[in-house]
Amino acid sequence: MFIAPASKQNRHKPHRGGMVRWSDGVLEEWSGGGMEEWSDGGMEGWRDGGMEGWRDTMTEKCMEMNYRNKNRGYQQLRVWQDAIEYYVVNCRVFKTFQFELRRVGSQAIASADSVHRNIAEGYCRRSLREYLQFLNYGLGSLGESVSGLHAYHKAQQMSDADFKGLNDLAFKLENGLLKLVESLERKQETGDWIDSLIIKESNIAYG
Repeated sequence: MFIAPASKQNRHKPHRGGMVRWSDGVLEEWSGGGMEEWSDGGMEGWRDGGMEGWRDTMTEKCMEMNYRNKNRGYQQLRVWQDAIEYYVVNCRVFKTFQFELRRVGSQAIASADSVHRNIAEGYCRRSLREYLQFLNYGLGSLGESVSGLHAYHKAQQMSDADFKGLNDLAFKLENGLLKLVESLERKQETGDWIDSLIIKESNIAYG
């Protein structure tokens, strides 16, 4: 939203021929005819009538909202979000592996990738039985991934810091998945399950 300055007396000295001041979500001054800079969550360049850069977090959130539907509800699951983070850190670590270890690094990334994929697929199957089945597949992939971490660390192929960082993330994800599966299995036995509350109940059980 653009709010024009109340008076010329309130203007500050122009800076680089563009926006002079932005405060508390309101544009307080504009001069020079073109926006040249806007950082910390906004537009970074706009000159000669054309936008050169845009990185507004609110815009990103709006875009995400535009792509929401029943099938993408898994993106609200904390277990899925943690699995994505685990994959991202695995990529960061294993892409630096030397050439002769590229196959090993690729397998490590693939097993981490499988965790969030199985969580998403189980959710999208829309049945408790299949949801549990794919959560267990995710646990299997996570076990494969953690086994690799211990092997690479023992072989001195990864640093202590990288091992600890990934092992900590995996441990949190592993324990959360185990709690989630245990909780859902109890609900399966008692019949105390409501499909429409899948996100809420999953997040509560995951912790």
